[in-house]
Amino acid sequence: MSTSSSGFSQGFTGRRGRDPRLPPGQYDVGGSFPVLTAEATPNVSTATWSFRVDGEVTAPRTWTWDDVHALPGSSYEGDIHCVTTWSKLGTSFTGVSLDALLEQVEVLPSATHVLAWSSSGYTTNLPLADVTGGKAWLVWEHEGKPLSTEHGGPVRMLVPHLYFWKSTKWVAGLRLLDHDEPGFWERNGYHDRGEPWAEQRYAGD
Repeated sequence: MSTSSSGFSQGFTGRRGRDPRLPPGQYDVGGSFPVLTAEATPNVSTATWSFRVDGEVTAPRTWTWDDVHALPGSSYEGDIHCVTTWSKLGTSFTGVSLDALLEQVEVLPSATHVLAWSSSGYTTNLPLADVTGGKAWLVWEHEGKPLSTEHGGPVRMLVPHLYFWKSTKWVAGLRLLDHDEPGFWERNGYHDRGEPWAEQRYAGD
């Protein structure tokens, strides 16, 4: 895993003290956006990119780049938090809500969890409730610019209320399951859910 960061503060805002947007143990990275990855960076073009949803659904489907752009757009404006203790406050991403895609595949009542995978082979697991109800997106822009390859472009998943390893880079699909199935970091000692305000960093937290 590699990381780069600069221009950060420790989350203090003058006489007001610590920024209330920072979960416990986090610092404000400021204008930078650290790069962390557990795998080799793939080179995925928009011409070949696709996203598939299958598993516990009535109508499995695959979307192309043009397909997802034909769906109603949606944006997120707020904060993101990495398990390595940095937070980026007041940032923005643009793409499409995962709700819009899940509506088209008709999720079965048996579905309780999802397993997201990337074109690099990376996986992460989430409760279905954490990616529905306006909580998760597929995004291809960050602060008005195309999402860079190093940050998961052309498309990454965004689940901002959980630690950022749950926001799969270079995302290629989502499998709905009737059980929990740990992903890459979850099999290697990270917390199953990863909620920043509860400091769910590692198994047992």
